[in-house]
Amino acid sequence: MAFVQFDFYSKILDLETSMNVILPQQRSEEEVQDDLSNLDYIMPEKNFPVLYLLHGLSDSHSAWMRKTAIERYASEKGLAVVMPAVHRSFYTDMKQGYPYWTFISREVPLIARRYFPLSQKRTDNFVAGLSMGGFGAFKIALNRPEKFSAAASLSGALDLIQLIKNEEGEMNEEFKMIFGDLENIKNSRNDLCSILKSGRVNAADYPDLYQCCGQDDFLYKNNLQFKKAALESDINLTYEEDAGEEHTWSYWDNKIQRVLDWLPVNAEL
Repeated sequence: MAFVQFDFYSKILDLETSMNVILPQQRSEEEVQDDLSNLDYIMPEKNFPVLYLLHGLSDSHSAWMRKTAIERYASEKGLAVVMPAVHRSFYTDMKQGYPYWTFISREVPLIARRYFPLSQKRTDNFVAGLSMGGFGAFKIALNRPEKFSAAASLSGALDLIQLIKNEEGEMNEEFKMIFGDLENIKNSRNDLCSILKSGRVNAADYPDLYQCCGQDDFLYKNNLQFKKAALESDINLTYEEDAGEEHTWSYWDNKIQRVLDWLPVNAEL
């Protein structure tokens, strides 16, 4: 595998930003050492299937590399992985901040494909994330269903309306900076349960979804709300919950392996 720390200018954000990228190599290190005179392995014979892997609220785009063995797991699948930085944006065009929804849903795939050998086929494009990134993954899947064939949420913050209200039923200041107010969330692209209930897209046309959460996770009830809406919509959902598991990297390191096994990856190295 090749690991690239990629800094670039975003026209959408109007600033320099970063993504980490993992790329498969089509010949093993042993094969290369056996025949150093033949360097054809440097040029890929085809574009790779790709997983856009999204980080959580208090993490950065480097978290998946630092806290899991995602490089090794992806190598076994012949899968490229793109991990972009979105800060604490909830993958949203912020009311007071930057247009991270437009950035992640439009600009990131275009830039990634411009510089790296990544497939454009819907059947080769997947998105996943943890916590805030689980919300981002399902948000992209439900709002851009023509771009991705599968999406996964690990301990995702999937029902924003339930999540961000305090005891008085109001939003804290950070969420106000991101979303404005609750009325801006209801029936918008950020209201994932509402999207499913609206029936605006045939259930069969959505990407396949994988959802997991620990029963001791503070987002467990939040995940049950989304699960209920998904099952009522007849969307193709694979749901798993795990006793005794909390909001931890040990859980996500285990579950991202499950996600990669679940993805319909068709890669030959």
